[in-house]
Amino acid sequence: MSASKKTAWAVTAAVLLPLLTAVPAHAEPKDDKDKQPKPPNAMSSLGGPLLGNPGTQVKLGPGAPVLPKELSGRSWIVADAESGEILASHNAHWPLAPASTLKMLFADALLPKFDKKMNHLVTTADLAGIGAGSSLVGIKEKQTYSVHDLWLGVFLRSGNDAVHVLTQMNNGLPQTVKDMNDRAAELQALDTYVVSPDGYDAPGQVSSAYDLTLIARSGMQNPDFRAYAATPRAAFPGETKPGKKRETFEIQNTNRLLTGDLGVAPYQGIAGVKNGNTTHAGATFTGVAERNGKVLLVTVMNPSSKEQHAVYREAARLLDWGFAAAGKVTPVGELVPPRSARTETTAPADGSLPGPGKDAPGGTVRTATEERSGGVGIALGVTGGALVLLAGAVFLVNRRWPLASAAARRRRSRQDPDVNP
Repeated sequence: MSASKKTAWAVTAAVLLPLLTAVPAHAEPKDDKDKQPKPPNAMSSLGGPLLGNPGTQVKLGPGAPVLPKELSGRSWIVADAESGEILASHNAHWPLAPASTLKMLFADALLPKFDKKMNHLVTTADLAGIGAGSSLVGIKEKQTYSVHDLWLGVFLRSGNDAVHVLTQMNNGLPQTVKDMNDRAAELQALDTYVVSPDGYDAPGQVSSAYDLTLIARSGMQNPDFRAYAATPRAAFPGETKPGKKRETFEIQNTNRLLTGDLGVAPYQGIAGVKNGNTTHAGATFTGVAERNGKVLLVTVMNPSSKEQHAVYREAARLLDWGFAAAGKVTPVGELVPPRSARTETTAPADGSLPGPGKDAPGGTVRTATEERSGGVGIALGVTGGALVLLAGAVFLVNRRWPLASAAARRRRSRQDPDVNP
């Protein structure tokens, strides 16, 4: 080999060898956020145009605290339960798998159908088709349970077995799915589509942070829904054995902000409502809490954080922020009322005001479908102060009915500062 060729080979080796053998000491991985699914470019704007935009929506006023940094949910929302105003949101209308938070819709649709004192003998058919890995309360066939027992199983243990029994009592799966989808349509939870009443992962089954918040707000109008959602623990019937009194065992609510858990303290003022977790949906949670007379609803869906109990921690941060920010932010949207609700009523000349659900004599009425972003619907209030989880204390949400004309005045006052609320 000539000297010139030896030199060329040496130069080539010197250039290529490091490239062939080198291993980067600190390879830069892609940002975890880059691996996360992206929200649709076009989402529903029900409740306000900002809610149709991807990303975080908030309008901070003077003295308002900034949003917490530790938020990783694909979708979340913070709303005033009484006025319906949305204080802040993130991908509010992104249709995502809801997991067991869908049981809120199941309860809202079916609770009024059965007397809670009614008893039901469970059959093999009642428990057929429960998905593998489902959460269960421990219902056994050939055992009798009251409807009250079954709802405890749904709310406290998120029991898919209890859901399946109630579904069979409601004339089966097709009827129950129809009832739930019809109820979602009535509530204007239009991002929601039900396939499996228990929230078990199913193709096409979705809801959104906005919808779950609407559903929770509706459910909390029902005193039984409120009581079940706020119950930390209860006695549940065991198996009946010949010649012996039927024993019970204790079940505890899986809502960690209600009962607490290792590393998660009960949230002050929490009053429910529902958590969920599946492989496809990740962790989901909708909660309602009261502090100093202010009632907030929060929903968090599928946080990507590796933090333990991230869905509860992020919900608690949003609640803390919401209580601190109330009155210091401009709402980015609102929770619409049900289709059948009256959303704006002009008071009659004599100054009298109509009762809930009644037309004002000589007044002008608009329905939710005519003015989709108007009105506050039915409000919620919490009484009794902070929740103390001692001896199974139950923290109840009391029903209040805001007058439509007062709601209209509040809306006008935001537009015209000279109008007194």
